[in-house]
Amino acid sequence: MTKTMQPSLPKPSSTLSLWHRTTRSFPHLHANRLTPVPASTKYLIIGSGISGALTAWKLIESGVQGEDILIIEAREAVSGASGRNAGHIRPDSFRGFLDYAKFHGPEQAKKILENERVVLEKVRAFVQEHNVDCDFNYLRTFEVALTEVFVALLSKSLAAFKEAGGDVSHVRFYEGEAAKAETRVPGALCAYESAAASNHPGKLVQWILNDFITKGGKLWTHCPATRVERSQCMNNPFRWEVHTPRGTIAAETVVHCTNAYAAYLLPELEKFITPRRSQVNSFVPPLSLSGGDTLKHTMALRYRADHFFSVNSLNNGMVVLGGTGTRSSVDMTSEDLITFDDSKYSDRLAQNSTREFLDLCREPDATLLRHGEGLDHAWTGIIGMTADHAPLVGPIEGLEGQWICAGFNGHGMAGIFTCAPGLAKLISGLSWADTGLPECFQFSTARIQRLNQHIKSTL
Repeated sequence: MTKTMQPSLPKPSSTLSLWHRTTRSFPHLHANRLTPVPASTKYLIIGSGISGALTAWKLIESGVQGEDILIIEAREAVSGASGRNAGHIRPDSFRGFLDYAKFHGPEQAKKILENERVVLEKVRAFVQEHNVDCDFNYLRTFEVALTEVFVALLSKSLAAFKEAGGDVSHVRFYEGEAAKAETRVPGALCAYESAAASNHPGKLVQWILNDFITKGGKLWTHCPATRVERSQCMNNPFRWEVHTPRGTIAAETVVHCTNAYAAYLLPELEKFITPRRSQVNSFVPPLSLSGGDTLKHTMALRYRADHFFSVNSLNNGMVVLGGTGTRSSVDMTSEDLITFDDSKYSDRLAQNSTREFLDLCREPDATLLRHGEGLDHAWTGIIGMTADHAPLVGPIEGLEGQWICAGFNGHGMAGIFTCAPGLAKLISGLSWADTGLPECFQFSTARIQRLNQHIKSTL
């Protein structure tokens, strides 16, 4: 993918996701929408998604006073990718090993996958400890191969991961009729089972934001950061001036939790982070997938590594399909994918997902569905794809006092619950080793320049 986009702020008229539609009563949804911003703050976090909310929450847990932290959000609270995903917390057990190893070597690739398993347990423990009402459901997931090409790729990835010392003791393998029976997918050639979770991401992040505000934290919504400049005052502890449409905020520490939009304020990331639109569709199941026959697991249905449908089964019985939403690269254009525009969705992709849903239901024709069954809603979100497929975490070199936690490649729910706490530790003065994160996640100018040079050479 070589096309780049001019950096952009989030589009103001975005689609509402299923999660947005079912949390319209959140009292802080439009917090301080018309109020001028505070003149100063010690900690300014840009972005109210799970990355920004959890970083703020962890800073308070580490001893920072809530009153010293301000979160600003360009749109309503949790309006970005955290509120637009497919509701999965789904670790990659081994599938992406070869891809990660290509950029970062086998040891770092192994650490990336191990980190995702840790994230699942961290979210599970957090939800249980704080009794978070977010429809969390710990369950089985399947990596389902629908083509012989992908069967071979999974086998190769598994062998390479094991050779690198990767643990696959938690993975179960099915093929042929056993794969079809376990997954309930008629076209399954093989499937690998592991642990995952389904949850309502909007409710999860809103709980964190609400608790943050209860502890004194401040949230300003509909307030995009348009520019960050060095303070002109010598020996001023407020090193940065952050401009917004409702005033300028002087801040000691600025944290970029803006994912795909990071390059708007950090132009050196323009080629490193690519915005990619992903579409998600929710379905009301017919008789074959309802009642006692409701899906009890989640899946990734893959034709190829980059052409897949994620399938999530919610506690209320609804089924959510995300992913590329296509069976063929011919179905996609760069305009479908590389964009900051989440204000519309594709009927064509919704139709593709509907065909996949009908296959899963074993329904031959959508006209056989009753009114109210089938496609319920479609929405889009913008994923931040990095050039080396790993997120950016840590201090920004040359900009002392600025930090970043962004670029999650569509796998934020499987990464942020260690990345955001790790960033909070770094801000508090601890070392990278204290974070427990893979070293390849660390932001560095050399990393950005190396990948930018590689991208330039391929153009």
